[in-house]
Amino acid sequence: MIKVEVRYFATLRSDGVKKEIISTNKDKTAEELIGDLGISIDDVAILLINGARSKPDTVLKEGDVISLFPPVGGG
Repeated sequence: MIKVEVRYFATLRSDGVKKEIISTNKDKTAEELIGDLGISIDDVAILLINGARSKPDTVLKEGDVISLFPPVGGG
């Protein structure tokens, strides 16, 4: 098991939760973790891991910080 921090932004925040520590299996990708959180990868416009733009197939490591941003809407 590894621990990572997930940070939620804008509409991806649920019940006011801005961030949380998640324990997950080693060798899990960011996309798999996002799915485990009940979020569709299509709802994530920007994925940052440790502050750098990343791909959904990036394998997570102990201590990673994952930031999830939804698409920006406007009117």
